[in-house]
Amino acid sequence: MPAQTPAALLLLLLLAVRGGGAPGAEETLRPPARIGVIGAGIGGTSAAYFLRQKFGRDVLIDVFERGEVGGRLATLNVDGQDYEAGGSILHPLNLHMKQLVKDQGLSAIQSQGELLGFYNGEELVFEESSWYIWTFIKRLWYYGLNYLRMSTWIEENLVNFMRIYHYQSHEYAFSSNEGLLHALGGASFTQLLNQTIGEAMQKAGFSPKFISEIAVPILEFCFGQGVDMNAFVGIIALTGTDPGLWSVEGGNKLICNELLSTSEARLISGTVLSLEEKTQHNRRSGDLEKQYEVTYHSESGLTTDVYDIILIATPLQPEIANIAFHNFNPPIPEFSRHYHQTVTTLVHGHINATFFGYQDPSQFQLSSIFSMDYPKLFINSISIVSPVKKTAPKQPSGPPVWRVFSPEPLTKGQLSLLFSSYDSVFEKRWLAYPQYNPPEKSPPIILHDQMYYLSGIEWTASCIEMNVIAAKNAALLAHHRWYKKLDKVDQEDLQERLKTEL
Repeated sequence: MPAQTPAALLLLLLLAVRGGGAPGAEETLRPPARIGVIGAGIGGTSAAYFLRQKFGRDVLIDVFERGEVGGRLATLNVDGQDYEAGGSILHPLNLHMKQLVKDQGLSAIQSQGELLGFYNGEELVFEESSWYIWTFIKRLWYYGLNYLRMSTWIEENLVNFMRIYHYQSHEYAFSSNEGLLHALGGASFTQLLNQTIGEAMQKAGFSPKFISEIAVPILEFCFGQGVDMNAFVGIIALTGTDPGLWSVEGGNKLICNELLSTSEARLISGTVLSLEEKTQHNRRSGDLEKQYEVTYHSESGLTTDVYDIILIATPLQPEIANIAFHNFNPPIPEFSRHYHQTVTTLVHGHINATFFGYQDPSQFQLSSIFSMDYPKLFINSISIVSPVKKTAPKQPSGPPVWRVFSPEPLTKGQLSLLFSSYDSVFEKRWLAYPQYNPPEKSPPIILHDQMYYLSGIEWTASCIEMNVIAAKNAALLAHHRWYKKLDKVDQEDLQERLKTEL
């Protein structure tokens, strides 16, 4: 064997010490001792689950939550039965949620077929029939081919979006939400954030009548906002009436509890007040290391803990999570943009069909009514809902339970207009979604060296699956950056690259 030159020996030594991003790099770098996750909604609990998968069993993972586990996934109890009051529907193409539900041993409930009506504030402009062929004929008569074209248009965009599952299965991560979208569909996909859904639909050739009478009510039902929201979130909203919608039996919030348990994370019930960068010497190497001190208030009083990695899975708007950031250079950006209020009201009662233009209430058969953008109208939608458990009776005795979405709490006078009689009323107020106003600029994912922000993805689109996608992306990103596997971060032309890898 020829003798090695000093230069060659030095090169081999450097490669052995640094790992060079090679497969054995994890063996030469210290794993994180502690990871903190702020927020125990679907984003935070799925992040804890993915972090455990990537970093292994020896890392301590703490999840902070000031309220109930589940966050905006919540139920309300009406006369002994639980009903979804927060994020309530999942799409058949929400592949992460489908897999998580299966892995946690939970069951799905398929949405029951419902008859939709679209209301302009004075009358129902379109009603579905229990005879599908008659509904199909009415759609053609009223709106031409717009309904069929909307399905095709949405599908064309979803084909691009579905690439994220392929990328994440190969453990690729992205350091910005715009970069993630660009990897899915290029500049044309990111452009969806820079135009309104109204502009996108007009450009695609949809008629003004179809946009105002059908698209707008669906947007109002899903996000409480109309055609001025960005086109990407608008397309997500328009899938909200697709067939095959489903939810988790027992309530969607159950998945959060199961993920928290499976991840073996420690739940800390308390309000996080501040985060501060700390620098200290590693006891073994003597090198300076950055860590993050979390100050929080719990039942035991004011407490601090130190973590190597932080994932923030709650919106950093002051009205939602007013967390102070200390000793960061450069400073952490402010998060001043507002979230949109939606009020969920569950009413056990008889609907007043005359309010929606029915002269003979006995002829009323609709199970959901979506409203157009009408200034004097005080609701976005009203729908019959079923309990979250299959084994429960479909409804309490007597009239059905109706779920009303509205921008403001309903007054007694408004309830009397909507219902001819009612037994009980239960209300839940949410800062549910961002107030969309394109062009959108998502907050950064990387807030500091080892501090990541999941909820910024909601400024592209806010839904259950998007938060799970963000959680997996952040877990992969944290892992790759900790172990310096940067060949898995922000890579271009992934579609072509993965073809060659396979």
